[in-house]
Amino acid sequence: MTREGRRHPFWLALALGLVVALVGWKPMAVSAQSVAEPQDYKTDHYRGAVPVSLSGATVVDADAAFALWKTGRVAFVDVLPRAPKPDNLPKGTIWRDKPRASIPSAIWLPNVGYGGLADVTEAYFSAGLQQASSGEPDHPLVFFCLADCWMSWNAAKRALEYGYTHVFWFPEGTDGWVFEDYPVERVDPEPGY
Repeated sequence: MTREGRRHPFWLALALGLVVALVGWKPMAVSAQSVAEPQDYKTDHYRGAVPVSLSGATVVDADAAFALWKTGRVAFVDVLPRAPKPDNLPKGTIWRDKPRASIPSAIWLPNVGYGGLADVTEAYFSAGLQQASSGEPDHPLVFFCLADCWMSWNAAKRALEYGYTHVFWFPEGTDGWVFEDYPVERVDPEPGY
C-alpha cells in the first residue's frame, strides 16, 4: 500500500465495502449450536460452537475472505495454536512440528488466541500485529484459525482492544477456505515464539 493510501482510510474502507458488496456478503447463517457473544474472552474449551458476531468487527465467510485476500491490501493473521515439544520424550526422539497449511501470505502468530496471555505472548502478539499492519491501526486485519475455534475470536477481540479499527473475523478459518478450494501454502510461525 502506498503512503498516500494509508493517509486516506476513507478510500480504503470504501474499497473494502465494495469488495464485500460484490461478493454478496451476508451475515453467516445461525446454526442450532450457535452461542451468544460473551462479554469477555473465552478461557477454556477453545474448540466448539462460536458466536455469529464479534462487537466492533466484521464477520466474513470464505467467499468474502477470499475477495478481501484478492485485493492484496488486507493482512491475514493465522492464530492456530502450536503444540509445544513434550518434556517427556525419550532421549534421541526427533521432534518435528506439524506443518501448517494456511492462507497464502498470512502471518502465523501461534498461541495468541488464549483467553489470558502471558506478558511475553502479549508482546509477541502486539509486535506481530505491528508488522502485519505496517504500524497503521486502520490497516485491515482478518483473524482466523480453524472452524469452531475460539482462538481467532479472542485474537480479533484483543486486536480491537489494542485500537485496530478494521478488524475482520473469519470463523470458518482454513477449514472453510480449503472447502472452497482456495489456495493454501505452508507457513512458519513468526520468529520470537
